[in-house]
Amino acid sequence: MIPLSIPELNGNEWTYVKECLDTGWISSAGAYVTKFEDMVAEYCCAKYGIACMNGTVGLHVAQIVSGVTADDHVIAPNITFIATLNAIKYTGAQPILIDVDPGSWQMDLELLEEFLAEGCEMREEGGETFTFNKKTGKRIKAIMPVHVLGNMGDMDRLITIAEKYHLDIIEDTTEALGSTFKGQHAGTFGKLGVFSFNGNKIISTGGGGVIVTDDEELAKRAKHLTTQAKTSAMEYIHDEIGYNYRLVNVLAAIGVAQMEQFPEILKKKHTMDAFYREQLKGVGDIQFQEVTSGVEANGWLFTFKTSRMRELLDYLNANGVQSRPFWMPMNQLSMFTEEIYITKEDHSNSVYEQCISIPSSAGITQQQLETVVQTIKQFYE
Repeated sequence: MIPLSIPELNGNEWTYVKECLDTGWISSAGAYVTKFEDMVAEYCCAKYGIACMNGTVGLHVAQIVSGVTADDHVIAPNITFIATLNAIKYTGAQPILIDVDPGSWQMDLELLEEFLAEGCEMREEGGETFTFNKKTGKRIKAIMPVHVLGNMGDMDRLITIAEKYHLDIIEDTTEALGSTFKGQHAGTFGKLGVFSFNGNKIISTGGGGVIVTDDEELAKRAKHLTTQAKTSAMEYIHDEIGYNYRLVNVLAAIGVAQMEQFPEILKKKHTMDAFYREQLKGVGDIQFQEVTSGVEANGWLFTFKTSRMRELLDYLNANGVQSRPFWMPMNQLSMFTEEIYITKEDHSNSVYEQCISIPSSAGITQQQLETVVQTIKQFYE
């Protein structure tokens, strides 16, 4: 079976992990944690990086330090991995779901702006101006764009909208390490960005995440909260409710080794993406994810649309090519059916019903790529 997406561990992973084991520095303290934070932040040109146990908790903490409360709304796209919505719910806030663009599968900014203009109002609270949902009366504190599959939307327009309506941008960049918009790295357009290093991501620590920001105070508070809000290196004194969200040194060591290889891994992903697009163009009714002007996507997980998705899914998996359907839209999951969903044509459902992801590992061989393409072509013959 050609796997869907597995990590490429061909660098110093064994060496660095062995050092952790030999020295006993395997838990949440250790030099590799700091080094990994610095490497991720430096790569995406952010001033600060805060390591955490996964991307989900990173999104949770990013909202807390941004001031999101249980009385607030947070805007998110209807097509995303469930972690985005879970993290919003952890804060007690209520999500507002926005349908996606049918081509890029990113949040529909036209729809977003229309909702904010017609369904919301701005007013002062505590000396600051915020946007409030007219129907619920709740403040909309933040917007969480998700760079779906490493693609990105028009970030210039998103920033303009966010500034006009006084929304904090918290980027869900869990899939987008290495992606850029007009040369600027994903994760650096808002107050905070959050990367994931789960086992299937473009690089992996097995489980891990990093919050990035240019705001020193936000960085300090995020670090504080993820380490149990402990105020003393010696005494067990804590000054607020904190979280045991720390990344352990042994996993950070893997992350350091992965970051050392990342430029080469990113090149491989771009090559894979270009090969699939060239070889599958015009095959059956396949439609590729559109890439917004100015975006250089990282090519994390190659996914395309076809009206025969379910048939193709069964065929590929039966013939040794591991494939998966796309995420179910958030508004269709039982726990989110009552959430506010802004849509006109429900493009999210169309994306869900037609999208399929195919093998995209960084270490996928040329022979495997050719086998995947050949198998897909055989299906459509």
